[in-house]
Amino acid sequence: MQKALPLLLDGGSIILNASIAASKGMPGMSVYSATKAAVRSFARGWTVDLKARKIRVNAISPGPIDTPGVKSLGLTEAQLEQFKTDIVGAVPLARMGRADEIASAALFLASDDSSYVTGVELFVDGGMAQI
Repeated sequence: MQKALPLLLDGGSIILNASIAASKGMPGMSVYSATKAAVRSFARGWTVDLKARKIRVNAISPGPIDTPGVKSLGLTEAQLEQFKTDIVGAVPLARMGRADEIASAALFLASDDSSYVTGVELFVDGGMAQI
């Protein structure tokens, strides 16, 4: 970030990729969760640090997203299906998210439509971290 900051124009937007894991305890995820909580903290700190340059800093916290990366967990097909079933059971909207839904949220935060939004953590998680 230190190297990129001089290249950013005043009035720009920084979007950090956090995770609901920073807010919701999950087994075996403590280190990952801590790193994502740090990302959220960076968004808060940088919001204050960059306010004079009117650079907005926000974080997106996705929930479970159905991407090819899910298959890289090293699970058998049966385990993968059970994993997805278990995850979906914890999501109020009863499905995994799609990558394009995260992209749409990022596009909003990068656009002038969010010109009065800074320092937020936008959960794109089907409600999973909220209840």
